[in-house]
Amino acid sequence: MIPEDFRTRTGLGAEPMERLTVYADLLIRWQQRINLVGPNTIPDLWRRHMLDSWQLYPLLPPTAHRLVDLGSGAGFPGLVLAILGAPDPHLIESDSRKAAFLREAARATGTEITVHTERIEKVSPLGADIVTARALAPLAKLLPWADRHLAPGGHCLFLKGAGAEDELTEAAKDWMMTCRRTRSITDPSGLILDLEEVRRGRA
Repeated sequence: MIPEDFRTRTGLGAEPMERLTVYADLLIRWQQRINLVGPNTIPDLWRRHMLDSWQLYPLLPPTAHRLVDLGSGAGFPGLVLAILGAPDPHLIESDSRKAAFLREAARATGTEITVHTERIEKVSPLGADIVTARALAPLAKLLPWADRHLAPGGHCLFLKGAGAEDELTEAAKDWMMTCRRTRSITDPSGLILDLEEVRRGRA
């Protein structure tokens, strides 16, 4: 996928496309110095990372006031969502080099974000309406981290692969939640899990 294909698929205007292009170009330059994403994904950056992250944006509740992205890495999905207009985005990334990239990418694209260079469990609770994560950890491990930062009534939006249903089954041993599943547009075997009413306990 090239940027023009991405724009056609998403319907984005010139301004967000320009900012996403600046972000993509910066990532490619930094990738030569530090491993931000899998090297074999760079040729397919606009589909594997940009489009994969974009697909969460239509799922954000219009009343949301804060987004927290766990283990942001190179900024997927958190920085993409911030560029698109997600409210008060907080990106948590403990790797100082990746956090430096996130800050530079935010500066270069004119995007207001807060980067927390700490472990997720060490960051003070952030009270987010939306908690996102991509390729970070199994659901049973993600949920305690998300619960720490999730406001009452908030949602978790997690990008998951083919093992999503197995992860849900395992997480149900210790957690209760309601779950809406949306098929990924970038991975035929992948799902977006939209979790609400997340709480410890068993049904």
